[in-house]
Amino acid sequence: MASLRIGLTGGIGSGKTVVAHIFTVLGIPVFNADTAAKQIMETDTGLRTELIKNFGPDTFKDGRLNRKYLGDIVFKDSYKLEVLNALVHPYTIAAAEEWVLKQHAPYTVKEAALFFEAGSAIGFDYMIGVFSPQHMRIKRVMDRDHLTRDEVKAKMQHQIQEEIKMRLCDFVIINDEQQLLIPQVLKLHERFLAESKESDIQ
Repeated sequence: MASLRIGLTGGIGSGKTVVAHIFTVLGIPVFNADTAAKQIMETDTGLRTELIKNFGPDTFKDGRLNRKYLGDIVFKDSYKLEVLNALVHPYTIAAAEEWVLKQHAPYTVKEAALFFEAGSAIGFDYMIGVFSPQHMRIKRVMDRDHLTRDEVKAKMQHQIQEEIKMRLCDFVIINDEQQLLIPQVLKLHERFLAESKESDIQ
């Protein structure tokens, strides 16, 4: 089992997945909560039943999660988004707990957008926030997901304000296309490795 548990978060379009990839290249196991959630929604029969019950039969198309259909519902209705999160988060948190017990590394990283919103930051040694200016985040998501500016802003409204989220983190990585990401990640990587060694000695 890994020594340290690190959380990695940031708003939509902040670049946290890029940062997570750098940790992966460095040989650190990374759990992507968003990817895990989508897989669980498609494979867990109990959860599938609950999703169809709450959001209708069109939640799945040809056996696969209909992300656009579901997104159109939850990002226009805060209550529906809360229902979705209440259904899915317990499964994702349990999967992450099971995953981390199987890892043998100095530390692990769990990447999730809604750590603080879901109340799942408890139990982590450190939280890393990835910060990017809002205009950059909006453009990235528009380009990536082929959404309008208003659609991206609607998604952002359901996350804690970025500045507040960063204040809740122990470390902040700046992704503003001015400061290089790799040196920032390497600095944290070296710190976590050293701290992990110290805990092993103790």
